[in-house]
Amino acid sequence: MWRRTLAFLLLTAAGTLVAQEPEIGSQVKPDLQHFTVEQLFNTRTIGSSCWSPDGSTIAFVTNIAGRMNIWTMPATGGWPVQLTISEEAQTDLSWSPDGKLIAYAADFGGDELFDLFVLSPETGQSINLTNTRQVSEQGLIWSSDGKSVAFARKPKESSSYEVCVRELSQPRILALTSGTASELTNWPVVFTRDGKYLVYNQARADDKDSNIFLVDMSTAKSKNLTMHKGEAVYLATDVSPDGTKILMISNSVNGSSNAGLLDIASGKITWLTNETWEVGSGNYSPDGKYVTWTTNVDGNIDVYLRDLATARTWSVPVKKGVNTFDGTALPFSSDSKKLLIRHSGADSPNDLWIYDLAGEKAVQLTTSLVGGMRASDFVTPFLVHYPSYDGRQISAFLYIPHNLRRTGSNPGVVWVHGGPTGQSMNGFSRGIQYLVNNGYVVIAPNYRGSTGYGKAFEDLNRFDMGGGDLMDILHATQYLVLKTGYVSPKRLVVYGGSYGGYLTMMALTKKPEIWAAGVDLFGFVNWSTEIQNEDPALRQYDLATMGDPVKDKARYDDRSPINFVDKIQSPLLVMVGSNDPRCPKSESDQIVDAVKKKGGIVEYKIYENEGHGFQKRENQIDSFKRTVEFLDKYVKNKEIAGQPQQQ
Repeated sequence: MWRRTLAFLLLTAAGTLVAQEPEIGSQVKPDLQHFTVEQLFNTRTIGSSCWSPDGSTIAFVTNIAGRMNIWTMPATGGWPVQLTISEEAQTDLSWSPDGKLIAYAADFGGDELFDLFVLSPETGQSINLTNTRQVSEQGLIWSSDGKSVAFARKPKESSSYEVCVRELSQPRILALTSGTASELTNWPVVFTRDGKYLVYNQARADDKDSNIFLVDMSTAKSKNLTMHKGEAVYLATDVSPDGTKILMISNSVNGSSNAGLLDIASGKITWLTNETWEVGSGNYSPDGKYVTWTTNVDGNIDVYLRDLATARTWSVPVKKGVNTFDGTALPFSSDSKKLLIRHSGADSPNDLWIYDLAGEKAVQLTTSLVGGMRASDFVTPFLVHYPSYDGRQISAFLYIPHNLRRTGSNPGVVWVHGGPTGQSMNGFSRGIQYLVNNGYVVIAPNYRGSTGYGKAFEDLNRFDMGGGDLMDILHATQYLVLKTGYVSPKRLVVYGGSYGGYLTMMALTKKPEIWAAGVDLFGFVNWSTEIQNEDPALRQYDLATMGDPVKDKARYDDRSPINFVDKIQSPLLVMVGSNDPRCPKSESDQIVDAVKKKGGIVEYKIYENEGHGFQKRENQIDSFKRTVEFLDKYVKNKEIAGQPQQQ
């Protein structure tokens, strides 16, 4: 058992920390601006985006007015115009081929029961296409003639999405898939240009296995194009303009996701990449001359183009960070001359960039860093690695505040991402930057189970949730204290949301003596009740990764923090949305009630009409203001014997 005062004097048998790491230090910045949380969250967030068919206009989702609504602006730059005024966040934009409608999805208060809408960019009039409050419809795609749409559809009590299609002129919905097994789900990708076929993916609930299907629109009969033995992921991302090949990604070659071209007739795959890092989804250009993909190298994502005729491949020259395409719309302009990219960096919120293929130059279209905020005041993280309990190297981003003295007395935060199949990346995090600007050293580890490091690493926490991944989190504290020299072992905080909230509660109950405080955002604490009450699709994921609740009851009990509340020694802050379908509010209620009952310190905030994460700007501001006030009180400004008080 570690003691808080002695825990960091010893290293585990895993060995010493990694050599050849970057020289870690705090940047001296005499003119550092200490910004308010209001200033920070008044910078803009850019969401889903798409081209108009004529290439003149970009539609995108942004919170300029405080809500994630739809705006448009000229593709050459200019002032944006707001199209929707709604309390509900919108996403998944796609412009109809004739340019008359923009399709989008929206739920209600974060409940994730999405409806599909079409919006006139001329009049601003919006029509609810589905209007089904107990059914979720997502992932709308247009047929080439714009007369039909396909989408994924799941009733609230179902665990499987089915692929459906309807003509815009008719209300009747035709199911192209039906009776899908509870552990499988389907998602539409693209129509062939002639409208005869539709490509869709069918994935297992745990995301460890999937196949690509082609469905005949005249008969509704599907064909599996990637029959295989064992576990492997095959995901279609686009189809060639002539309808003969599918651009796809798969981890079937070396365990890491790679891009390839699947010949529909023969089933042969021509591989375009052979990376040990993760390759992400891409598209064909409308003229069929180019394909795109992304490559994720240890949390930095680059965009690549390939000329199919010459096999020339090059990366798009956008700043370092997280560079991606929109997940639902074609990133190419209709003339194949330009590419729409979303960029996020440590010092720059999401912005849209347009890359000109002929000139091979990228130009920034939107400006999210507004309100007097300066990029130079943000902290660029160090990419570091440290050994866990078994010697496995864990990758992490380390943020050290400007002008910080290396006194060993500063507060440190272990920032735990959700998922668990998620990843901390070198993109913009308002939460991290606000903590760092207030003097907190932050480390964001990519613990075992994270995406981005191949199938073997992602599988390491299967049937071991809250086990090895928790140990990876705990060993991040050793790095903070022993390696950086900035952080006090008595001022350590664990902070996480969703599955990260779960690991936060595991850390506080399994190793309570380490922590000065914990912050749990919309996490869960009881595997049994979580599985009973969460969305059925997520239930299938948890069953596939945690095991059977009866057969594996001992694991369920041991890995449920609610059973060890009496171990908690530190103040706890819990925040949750009232409509969360993933980690229901009842999970947060349980832990708050239990801590109060045993006489512990806990603060609790419920955000009404919010779901899994907070969309409304005033709630985002409140949650981080509340976080820093809580941590300042119980960690940063707390008097500790033998150490100076933090200011």
